[in-house]
Formats: sequence, C-alpha cells, structure tokens
Amino acid sequence: MQPQELKDRLASSAFAFRGYNVTNLGRSYELLSHPKYGPVVEDCLREAGRVCSDVIGKRVNLVTRVKHERQTSLKTYADAIALILAMEQAQVRLLAEFFDIEMKDARFSMGYSLGEIAAVALGGVWDLSDAMRVPLALAEDSADLATDVSLGVLFSRGTYMPFDVTRRICIEVNQTGQGVMGISAFLSPNSLLVMGQGSTLRDFKARLNEFPDKTNLRINEHHFPPLHTPIVRQRYIPNRAAVLMQTIAGGITEPKPKVLSLVTGDYSYTAYNAREILHQWIDHPQLLWEAVYETLSAGIHTIIHVGPEPNIIPATFKRLQENVEAETKGKIGMRALTAVVQHPWLKRLLSERTALLQATGVQQIILEDWLLEQDPPA
Repeated sequence: MQPQELKDRLASSAFAFRGYNVTNLGRSYELLSHPKYGPVVEDCLREAGRVCSDVIGKRVNLVTRVKHERQTSLKTYADAIALILAMEQAQVRLLAEFFDIEMKDARFSMGYSLGEIAAVALGGVWDLSDAMRVPLALAEDSADLATDVSLGVLFSRGTYMPFDVTRRICIEVNQTGQGVMGISAFLSPNSLLVMGQGSTLRDFKARLNEFPDKTNLRINEHHFPPLHTPIVRQRYIPNRAAVLMQTIAGGITEPKPKVLSLVTGDYSYTAYNAREILHQWIDHPQLLWEAVYETLSAGIHTIIHVGPEPNIIPATFKRLQENVEAETKGKIGMRALTAVVQHPWLKRLLSERTALLQATGVQQIILEDWLLEQDPPA
C-alpha cells in the first residue's frame, strides 16, 4: 500500500500495539541501520535506555543491543519492556515525520498487554518516558514470578468454550495449595490463555473431562511474567503500580485517537480514569475477542500493527479470516477453498454476529515491514 493510500484510509484504520514475547527485536536492526530512519530510531532507543537505567539502577544500552541483535530474555525483562516501547514509539514517529501519517487521525488504537500502555501514552495521555517507569519498576518481581509459571492455550475444536467452568476449576485448583492459576486472556469464543504456578496447569489439564469433547490444553515450553492474572498479587504488584502512577505527570486528558481497552473491551478511557484502568490492567484478563469484534463492528478496513515482529493480534485476525472463509465456503463471493473445515462455534456466531463477515475484508499492515518497503523522502 502506498503512503497516500494509507493516509487516505486512516479514518477507517486502527493502530494495534504488541506486547512482550519471547522474541522482541523484529526488524529493529534494519530500522536502526536505515540511512534515513536511523537517527529517529536511535533517539527513541537512547531515551528508553536512559529511563530503564535510571529505574533499575543498572546501565542499559538499547542501541548496542539492537546493533548486535542481542535478543532479550526473562533475565533482561526490563530491557525488553524498554525496547518494545521504544520501537513502538519510533515506528509511530517515522510514520508521522517521513510520511505525514499521524496516529491521532486513525479511528482508534488498541494494544495487547504492554501495548495498551504504548497506545495510551502515544495517544497523548502521558509522556512515554514517564509511563514506562511503572512496568520497569516492577519488572524484577514480574520476571521472578515467571520462573515458576507456565502458560497454556485452552481451546475447543467443537462448540463454545464454557468460561464459567474454566473459572470454577481455576478456583478449585488454587484451593489445593499447589500454587495459583488464572485466565490471562480471552482469545476467542473457543480459546483462552491460562497461566499457572507449579503443577497447577497439569492439575487443570487432568480435569478436561469436565469440558465438552474436543477441548485441549497446550502448555507452552517458555515462561512468561504472569501479568493479567491473580498471581501478580503475591508481590502486591497491582497496588504498587497504583501508588507509582499517582505521581506521574499527566493522565488528565483523553487519548487521541480513542483507545479500545483490552481491560474493559470498550472505549473506556476518559479525561481522568487512565490510572484506574491501568491499575486493573495488571491483574485482569485481556479481552482480546471483545476488541476483535468491536474492530469489525466499527467497519475498520486496515489494521496497522506497531512494534517489533507483532504476533498475537495479527495472528488472531488471520485465523479468524481463514475460519470465516472456510465456514462460508465461498457463498458470499469469497475465494474458493480446497478444503472445508467445520467450526461449530463460528457457525453459531455467524448467525448472531454478522460483523464477523467483515474479517475477510480487513487488510493488515505490519508497520516495520511497511516502513522498510518505502523510499522515504529526504
């Protein structure tokens, strides 16, 4: 897509910011090495590295990390937070400074996990350098909790996922004293993320017979900080974050564009409640499916994915698009498929929520790829 076309489509576009993952560099090295983009990228990395160093009391050089393409890990979780936020800021700046495409002119923005902080800050509610101090101050405890925490994807190949059953079993597993588990994200009507300490996910998996047939739990081999679950309460992370946010300058203006929060599943930010929502953000599950459906209901035609190697949001929309195309079998002018896959949960939803049909018409742009494909003016 050419720059002018993207600019013309902003009114029906949304910006989506990524969160933490096991890989966090993406194409940052190429952007930093770019003869025109490089100075902007370096400026954002240096400022984020300065803030990170100040908060954690240890020298952090994000420019060197990116130049040497050194991936982050749980041991350098604070670096990862600063790197992701810096590159999201850099990409938004590049879009504005070289192509006159302003995020504020989009229909709305949203972000998964850490991405919501970027969406709110870059929407003008806080200075990003100030906003990142909160997760950075809590990074050590968050990463320390992660060493005993596993992440699993609970999904059904049949009907709806019974979320109430999931909640009940989580509570009952927690009562055994083997650790705490909880729902971290609602991905779709038939899938969610759960995170648990110790043997809790294995104990949960042993009770899958209480779910409908074709329900599975796939446990990830990597460890993740247990944000958006009750586990973070063990280090008083939500309350500590609330105290830290009290003294950050700003937070008394509405974001522009408006932010679709994955905490509430709605455009909930007003001129004064950003601190309250981000306090809930820490231990409340991410309502990704609510955001996906609202995106389609709002008539969004283009999603601009911001950050290094965005993953969960683009993958969710791609999977939904493929499922809708398969379920409709080309009956509404979609391309023919070589194989038909039945999705009972989706078939039911299509009759109730016709906005899902819009999924096939949504164009996704990975911003770092798009920027590197352009020939920016001098």
